[in-house]
Amino acid sequence: MNVQQPYRIKTIKEYHKILGAGNPEHPMISVIDLAEIIPYRSEESIRVIFDFYIISLKKVELGNVEYGYGQQKYDFDDGILFFISPNQIFSFKADEDFRSSGTMLLIHPDFLWGNPLAKTIKKYEFFTYAINEALFVSDRERLVLDSFIKNIEQEYHSYIDKFSESIIISQIESFLNYSNRFYMRQFLTRKISGSQILDKLEKILNDYFNDEDIIDKGLPSVQYIAGLLNCSPNYLSNTLKTLTGRNTQQHIHEKIIEKAKEKLSTTTLTVGEIAFELGFEYPQSFSKLFKSKTDHSPVQFRESFN
Repeated sequence: MNVQQPYRIKTIKEYHKILGAGNPEHPMISVIDLAEIIPYRSEESIRVIFDFYIISLKKVELGNVEYGYGQQKYDFDDGILFFISPNQIFSFKADEDFRSSGTMLLIHPDFLWGNPLAKTIKKYEFFTYAINEALFVSDRERLVLDSFIKNIEQEYHSYIDKFSESIIISQIESFLNYSNRFYMRQFLTRKISGSQILDKLEKILNDYFNDEDIIDKGLPSVQYIAGLLNCSPNYLSNTLKTLTGRNTQQHIHEKIIEKAKEKLSTTTLTVGEIAFELGFEYPQSFSKLFKSKTDHSPVQFRESFN
């Protein structure tokens, strides 16, 4: 089956033209009112790559629309905030009744050039989240975020001088910091779904380490576990850290130590054989991990247990 190559949109001006939004006032940063653009409708999924950041704060969706981000799909209603980074594949399809409102902030990476935010923007992990991990904002939270977008828009509408760039960047940074706060709130208020993730993780790890093919498969990666749970590695780790104080890799290591202790105390397998049964390529790597987590070598643990 032929997969449609994604269409690359290189400039904010080009995206304005596609949306029927006229020419942007600033070539590197723009705010678009979603209620004023021409809705794009397509029965087939359209795949796009942007060369700039997009932050979308949607308020209303009418009709049926399906968004895709990476391998994930999401159908969402009002109160959604999501982030797209340059070079990420975004896809969508929408029916004839599709309408939306809200705002979209476009930021070209060159606008941040020479400012610390050009590097620190990558610390905001929600730029790597799949679309089904978008933030559901409350009315109160939306008012806060809207205020920063209005300030940005007003600044490039009214003033273009030597202060403009630093003022706009400070507003972007405040927007991102508040978004970070609201994401953390979402982790806390979704403890039920988080607990379900924790239960599923436990089952996945038990099944993985009980599988006879583990010697061929090797150790499970964070990416592999996140894929089975249908979420991104960053989102999974943040959820687990909120619930347990440990990230995904630490949970994997905890399960390895649990299984290792079981084998060391109930079987006569050598340390090397146990290492291979747990998916390690080299017994030394297993012994090093075991000692770092228990303060004892596998042999010392076996001797102390006996």
